[in-house]
Amino acid sequence: MRKLTYSALALALCALFAVPGATWADGSSAPGVVSKPPAEQAAKPAPSADQSKSEPPVDRSGRKQKGVASYYGKHFSHKKTASGMQLDPNKKTAASKTLPLGTKAEVTNKENGKKTEVVVTDRGPYVKDRVIDVTPKAAEELGMKKDGVTEVEVKPVEVPQTKEQEKAAVEEVKQQPSPPPAQPAKESQPH
Repeated sequence: MRKLTYSALALALCALFAVPGATWADGSSAPGVVSKPPAEQAAKPAPSADQSKSEPPVDRSGRKQKGVASYYGKHFSHKKTASGMQLDPNKKTAASKTLPLGTKAEVTNKENGKKTEVVVTDRGPYVKDRVIDVTPKAAEELGMKKDGVTEVEVKPVEVPQTKEQEKAAVEEVKQQPSPPPAQPAKESQPH
């Protein structure tokens, strides 16, 4: 019995530590080894990060969208967006998966009725059921900063119909001066 156990153990170890690509004299693969395909059958290289993201098609129809909005966290401040401009948390811009860059859209918080207008300068959000990410400034105007997310309706107001119009609309946003950050309300001093 012991001899059989040692033989089984030796065979298992050989299979476990087989050299990748090793073959038997007859050309078959060693146990536990996946043979490499001939060069003509080799797999194509993995797609780059840009190719692996399948973006939904751009929607220039002007149709309303309903879903969940979230807002950019502090770590996104001044990061480059899909439009090439840096994210300014004090401007009212947004990210959309489907609206063309440069689209002006009215965002309505369905929970409290507050509205604000944003310009799409980025792609995203990449979380299921979210239709838009807005800057902290827009989130403040929508009254959603406390919860971080809210049900919204996104109504496109001006939708660029060409790439040239997209670039012009984004350039217009870039040229706008950044408003100063909102100051917290001062508490009145007792007399």
